[in-house]
Amino acid sequence: MRNFTRKYEDFTCLNCGTKVKGNGYTDHCPVCLYSLHVDINPGDRQSECMGVMVPVRRIYMRTYTELIYRCRKCLVEKKVRCSPEDSESAIISVPSR
Repeated sequence: MRNFTRKYEDFTCLNCGTKVKGNGYTDHCPVCLYSLHVDINPGDRQSECMGVMVPVRRIYMRTYTELIYRCRKCLVEKKVRCSPEDSESAIISVPSR
């Protein structure tokens, strides 16, 4: 079962260097959309991988957009909902399915 743990964390994006202010739901850079493989379940910070998560596919749902991320290190894939702060041009640059 996937339990969500809300974490208020600020971070610096390892891909583009943007300083990101976390809001408890922030799990990727709003500028380049890259992330880190730090969670097993959302917010738990239990993954030992720590690989870079790259957005590889976007899926337009009825009222929101989801991104599929793939870890460069272990190749696991995770689905994440886009946030209003995310760069529209970065979202559009991710291939759709």
